[in-house]
Amino acid sequence: MELIFQQMPIVIGALNQGFLQTLKLFSITLLGAFPLGLIIAFGSLSKIKAISLTTQFIIWIIRGTPLMIQLLIVYYFPGLVLHTPIWGGGESGRFLAAAIAFIINYSCYFSEIYRGGIQSVPVGQQEAGLVLGMTKRQIFFHVTLLQMIKRIVPPISNEIITLVKDTALARIIALQEIIWAGQAFMKGSHGISGAIWPLFFTAFYYLIFNGIVTVALSWFEKKLEYFR
Repeated sequence: MELIFQQMPIVIGALNQGFLQTLKLFSITLLGAFPLGLIIAFGSLSKIKAISLTTQFIIWIIRGTPLMIQLLIVYYFPGLVLHTPIWGGGESGRFLAAAIAFIINYSCYFSEIYRGGIQSVPVGQQEAGLVLGMTKRQIFFHVTLLQMIKRIVPPISNEIITLVKDTALARIIALQEIIWAGQAFMKGSHGISGAIWPLFFTAFYYLIFNGIVTVALSWFEKKLEYFR
């Protein structure tokens, strides 16, 4: 027990550094996937068959294959197949590849939630907007979008909470996120080897992070109660 207390500052420091990578990947994924998902939703709803079918096919591929495989393909395909290692070999390159894979994956999931939310708004409200002289753009932003947000918050919240845990998959391309940092002490890191207890601390980090995200999303959902 005394040894654990001596190792504690080293472990906490490494876990904090890994958690910053996890938090950064989580934040960048949301910043990229939210707007891209809406664009993809517009593509799948397009009245031009070539656009809608192509978009739906891409969504089918992304949602039908594991995120882990997508990470491996995004990171290794340019170097091994195209012989153009665009990511480089450093931590920044691995992070960029992971961020792009996560954004593509989650934007496709978000797009289906957006599509369902848009289609759930009664058509009669859009027709009423046209009667009042509103443009299609005004109807979307002032009528459809506001009601869609209320409808999609619960499923979007589930995806966001899943994202918190999915960030751990980035370790498949050796991105040094929090689980990578915790497991490193089993193999030998900072002079510590054969220690499994740091992994229990990583679980604590995820519990706290998920708790904060859950509370924030619940608060946001309550703020939208006026749509009822």
